[in-house]
Amino acid sequence: MARCTAPVRGHRSAAAAADCPACGGRYRGYGYGGYSSYSAPSYASSVSSGGSRSSGGGSGSSTRPRWSPAGSSVAYTPAEVRALTPVRDSVEKRVPLPEFRDVFLCHAWDDRAGAAKELHDLLESRGISVWFSEKDVALGTPLLREIDKGLAKSRVGIVLVTPALLRRLQGEGIADKELSALLARDLLVPIVHGTTYEALREVSPLLGSRSGLSTAENPMANVAAKLAELVAIQ
Repeated sequence: MARCTAPVRGHRSAAAAADCPACGGRYRGYGYGGYSSYSAPSYASSVSSGGSRSSGGGSGSSTRPRWSPAGSSVAYTPAEVRALTPVRDSVEKRVPLPEFRDVFLCHAWDDRAGAAKELHDLLESRGISVWFSEKDVALGTPLLREIDKGLAKSRVGIVLVTPALLRRLQGEGIADKELSALLARDLLVPIVHGTTYEALREVSPLLGSRSGLSTAENPMANVAAKLAELVAIQ
């Protein structure tokens, strides 16, 4: 009696299904979508994107991560869900501390009144508490000590990667201390703004190896919406 090859080789294409000695007769003559395939579980369920969202590969597909609340209009690409899922797992495992902040915002000094302030304001408008050096470090206070406190009491860290930050990373400095602490755990989301991941990898291969969000694909308001859903704990 012919034995099905799916448990060993899978039916991952129409040709593979047709070649199976047990199932070939059922699949010959059908198109790619005419059979069930064996695949690994996905991080999220697919939803219609209406063709308005691109995943970077031109597919336009979107998914809904498990932490996105019912009725949310925020659309994620499959790549974004894969990148953010480990961060969400770490967020859910963290034990809240007194004066806990939702987000630690790491940014270049040159961006403090521009892109960093914009992202900070968008997050706080959504009820997300943000550690932001411009408001959380008082004059005369040791900066490194305050950074240590902010990192320890934040659910997740976001790094606003801009041309200014790339210049800072090349010259080393305080940003290196912040990034080292965040990179040690799955608590870091790079936000690329005004530059590319390719440029980031040239300066910091370790940080560039982390996937995150990009304002080239999402307006800053959408980035803030995704971050707000990521750190929200019911």
